[in-house]
Amino acid sequence: MAATLGRICGSQLLKNNSSKTLQQVSNFSTTKAWTSGQKKLLATVGATVGGAGALMFALESSVKASGTEVHPHTMPWSHNGMLASLDHTSIRRGYEVYKQVCAACHSMRFIAYRNLIGVSHTEAEAKAEAEEIQVRDGPDDAGNYFMRPGKLSDYFPSPYPNEEAARAANNGAYPPDLSYIVSARHGGENYIFALLTGYCDAPAGVILREGQYFNPYFPGGAISMGQVLYNEVIEYADGTPATASQLAKDVATFLKWTSEPEFDERKRILVKVIGVFTFLTAISYYIKRHKWSVLKSRKMVFAPKSGDKK
Repeated sequence: MAATLGRICGSQLLKNNSSKTLQQVSNFSTTKAWTSGQKKLLATVGATVGGAGALMFALESSVKASGTEVHPHTMPWSHNGMLASLDHTSIRRGYEVYKQVCAACHSMRFIAYRNLIGVSHTEAEAKAEAEEIQVRDGPDDAGNYFMRPGKLSDYFPSPYPNEEAARAANNGAYPPDLSYIVSARHGGENYIFALLTGYCDAPAGVILREGQYFNPYFPGGAISMGQVLYNEVIEYADGTPATASQLAKDVATFLKWTSEPEFDERKRILVKVIGVFTFLTAISYYIKRHKWSVLKSRKMVFAPKSGDKK
């Protein structure tokens, strides 16, 4: 080791370069001053942009036309837990509510009958549900279109042939598609439940046009859809009492599933991720505690051999 250091010193690799060192220090000071100026400039620009953004947000919030509706309360849904899944019996009942009540006006064109398999219906039940509808198909060998019973690959039918027909049947209002309505509305399933159960008489000073109803949870309060859920408006196949709140809860759960079909799968993946990361954390701790700590605390001493020159 001593011999090696001697050769390095002899080749003048460790000579004193005071002038070069002073020049580097001078350049470093100039660079540092320039960096400080840049920081001040960036801070000024950031404050200006942030202030302008805050002003725009305040102005936009102050002129919102939909800021007077009542915000729904958060309901104790069974699927709210981090690892909780959807209530599939409720999804099945919610499908009954949609089929017998909501499907008269609202479409669900992104959900097929095959999506029900393993969620709320068996394959045979889903096939029977699909066969209840008639689907226009063709052309056949003669070039003609024909009507056939539905199949599992068919999507839920729309109650109207086009948007103009839907508006004409609802006093100019267009019933929205319900496939992703929970994800498309602020409040999610809480909003759907509150809207379906929140109809009441209009307060003094609120004027409703013909064909409009008052619902404080709807933006503006005036809604063209009348109250559709009442006690015992339908009968559940499983015998569950069909109160208005039960109907609203079940159809909101069903619409939650249609908006997020991967909901339960996402929870299952989360369980797997927690298990894998727990195992990796334990392994990492073991390696850190019993392997790496020994290497990190090792002391290395370079002592000259007895034959080396000092």
